[in-house]
Amino acid sequence: MADILVRRDGGIGTLVFSNLEKHNAMTADMWEALPSRIAELDRDPEVRVIVLSGDGDKAFVSGADVSQFGANRSEPAAQRRYNEMVEAAYASPARATKPVLAQIRGVCFGGGLGLAAACDLRICADDARFRMPAGRLGLGYSQAGVHRFLALLGVQNTLDLFYTARVFDAAEALRIGFVCRVAPAASLEATVRELAATIAENAPLTMEATKATVNAWLRDPTDKHAADAQAAIDRCNRSDDYREGVRAFAEKRKPVFVRR
Repeated sequence: MADILVRRDGGIGTLVFSNLEKHNAMTADMWEALPSRIAELDRDPEVRVIVLSGDGDKAFVSGADVSQFGANRSEPAAQRRYNEMVEAAYASPARATKPVLAQIRGVCFGGGLGLAAACDLRICADDARFRMPAGRLGLGYSQAGVHRFLALLGVQNTLDLFYTARVFDAAEALRIGFVCRVAPAASLEATVRELAATIAENAPLTMEATKATVNAWLRDPTDKHAADAQAAIDRCNRSDDYREGVRAFAEKRKPVFVRR
């Protein structure tokens, strides 16, 4: 049964897209559930980093479940509701205050590519394959979605991926900046866990402030005084964690951060 599975291990919370018969294609129920699942982990005080992953070793997410398009895109009102639901899912990694990582193995096409682009960092296996097939479906991709790719990849790479609808591999994903790391397939999970654990050791309020500042810049690069970002920065600088960090540095020991 297609679902999004929730797993916790120490400071790492993982959401697993599970629809094995269809290479983890996203059903309407999965799109609808994603924002609440991410919010659940974001509220958990024990979780420092959120990881999105696909079930099995064949796919991250192969795209939206096209078999449901007839029901969900049959008339304008239904299409609008479906698109709003998908866009809310795409927006949910950025709305989380905690770092969100995409762990990509195998197929990452269409909606999967959009989900990965919405995450903060992407790490893939050397067997990963990527594609934006909107041009093969006659699909008008949302402005917000295209803007995410523009912010991540720039104009030329975004147009290339959308215009050609071609498959590209892990090496090219690294070259164009879609992913930050490529790992052998057998050690992908260990690589992601090591990165997530490194992030989880750092001051969570600093991570939150950094993410808020990046999101503010993505909203409006000309706004140098975004109120939400500045509030997160000020919270860092008033925090017990900041004082702990300074003490630990002076005492040459590992800091212990408690997110306050």
